[in-house]
Amino acid sequence: MKQQVEFFYDFRSPYSYLAFTQLRAMDIDLVLRPMQILKVMEKVGNVPTTIICKAKGQYARADLGRWAHRYGIVLNPSDMAKNNGDACSQAVLAAGSPQEASAVTLALYRACWSEAKALATTTDILAAIAAAGIDSAGIAARIDTPDVAAALAANTDEAARRGVFGSPTMIVGNAMFFGNDRLDFLREELERREKAA
Repeated sequence: MKQQVEFFYDFRSPYSYLAFTQLRAMDIDLVLRPMQILKVMEKVGNVPTTIICKAKGQYARADLGRWAHRYGIVLNPSDMAKNNGDACSQAVLAAGSPQEASAVTLALYRACWSEAKALATTTDILAAIAAAGIDSAGIAARIDTPDVAAALAANTDEAARRGVFGSPTMIVGNAMFFGNDRLDFLREELERREKAA
């Protein structure tokens, strides 16, 4: 049986995109937990320093380039300030299966971080999903429902309650790993747990 890894993420985070590309290639049961990272940060007393600190923002752009090169990913971001990250997350939660949710996550990450596509509206988001070859009809019917909005709020509340403070965060059992640069520690934890089983 595959080990379960919970992945708390927000589409505003390019480091979450980087992490997702690696996690989806691992032999794990990846549980997608899209959240509203700015609300999580507010709940736990964190601040988005990469956004508010000019020096850190400049460094992050160079750092992202290094990681993208290592992972073989093209970085060509759209203007994330204009994109609707919550609606992207709701599209994932409106998917009909875990497999479809994973495909939607990849399609939307590629659209906004690799293909410079604007995802400002639900129409934009559904078009990006359809362009990736995913049937968007079911997602279109559910994306704006109260149940999906409530699921996103519940993920956000749970993330804060469990000690998440940023995106991406991976959780295995009670062990938490923040950032794509902690994937080696995640792999070690999975190996440790497998040996102990």
